[in-house]
Amino acid sequence: MNTIDQAIHSARTAFLKWGRMPYEERVEFLRTYEKNLQAHKTELIETISRETGKPLWESTQEVGAMIGKIEIAIEAIQERCPEKKIGDTLYTHHKPHGVVAVFGPFNFPGHLPNGHIVPALLAGNTVVFKPSEYTPLVAQKMVQCMDHFPEGVVNLVQGGADTGQSLANHPKIDGLFFTGSHNVGSLLSEAFRKQPGKILALEMGGNNPLIVSEPGDLEAAAFQTILSAYISAGQRCSCARRLIVRDQEESFLKVLIEMIASIRVGPYTDKPEPFMGPVIDNKSAEHLLKAQAALKAQGGKSLIEMRRISEKLPLLTPGLMDVTGVDSPIDEELFGPFLKVIRVPSFEAAIQEANRTAYGLSAALISTNRAHYTQFFHEVRAGIINWNHPTTGASSRAPFGGIGKSGNFHPSGYYAADYCSYPVASMERETIPPKQPHPGISI
Repeated sequence: MNTIDQAIHSARTAFLKWGRMPYEERVEFLRTYEKNLQAHKTELIETISRETGKPLWESTQEVGAMIGKIEIAIEAIQERCPEKKIGDTLYTHHKPHGVVAVFGPFNFPGHLPNGHIVPALLAGNTVVFKPSEYTPLVAQKMVQCMDHFPEGVVNLVQGGADTGQSLANHPKIDGLFFTGSHNVGSLLSEAFRKQPGKILALEMGGNNPLIVSEPGDLEAAAFQTILSAYISAGQRCSCARRLIVRDQEESFLKVLIEMIASIRVGPYTDKPEPFMGPVIDNKSAEHLLKAQAALKAQGGKSLIEMRRISEKLPLLTPGLMDVTGVDSPIDEELFGPFLKVIRVPSFEAAIQEANRTAYGLSAALISTNRAHYTQFFHEVRAGIINWNHPTTGASSRAPFGGIGKSGNFHPSGYYAADYCSYPVASMERETIPPKQPHPGISI
């Protein structure tokens, strides 16, 4: 057997016992995992920064989210998938799918796959984990923190696109949980189209809008914009890609440009710490620079040009471009520190512009006008809708997912519990009821 076959065989064998283990026992295994993550916290933080380039402050937040996920997932399973007795004989149960594959992305190599793996294990599934090829060591150290689990419950397979394709198409997996690009997610959706008996949960990024209208405190609004667009070097699926401003917000843009110029970019080893590190590799950096050049050729005006600060490292300064004059810009997710400005004449036009995308992950409004937020909430199309918070403001205690090209209505976060098991209705009695008169039956 090859590595994938071995991993799936191991997971299938382990599922026979793990899936039938009392829930409370599985909880204890996960709580030991939580303790192991805590014990190896410093090592995990360093590894995430080394493989992704993230500043240490951000890797520290990621590991903290990983540790916090265990208790949150326990709470979510108990709340959203409880065992219920309804009347005298009717019960609702939840059963695990079996062997599920988890695909992890590079931008949150610990937190995002952890957000699938933990509830999947709690629900009684066994897991085959395929991390990004950019972050193999983070995945290895995660799985080492699960060494106390029974053999075969968690299985790690390393590799690139070919490995992922083989795992996704394997006939003996029962489901797949994915976080990544729309292009890859679409391929997975097509592969699963003829397999309706398998669960597929997709989170596929977004071309997210941030509207600034009547912001009041200009510096505060600029700061929220920076947290929306440039945190993680713009490599969050919830990052703002389009900044939509009313024509009268010129003073806001001036403050924003000044604040962007102060952003410190550098390796995670720099002192003092940078705000953002590199994009994941030089190929990604070149793709972003070419996209900027293409928009400029179409009439975009650079307010702050994104540029390389190292010939060898994929370190990019944050870019800001006014694309108001660009006819029909491509509806795409540029995964990096690049924000497009679109000027509009009214708040209604701002909402129309926000919805001018096939994606629908995150959207935010920076405004002191409550009536505008009420209108924004009801009219904007997104799975995450924030007011005076960045587009990147998400919590493990809430659902995380989008509509359109951003997902397939299986949000993760707190709602990951929903796709990690399936409900079973059961009518149960200790004894067979006596016969009763019934139309059409002679007794």
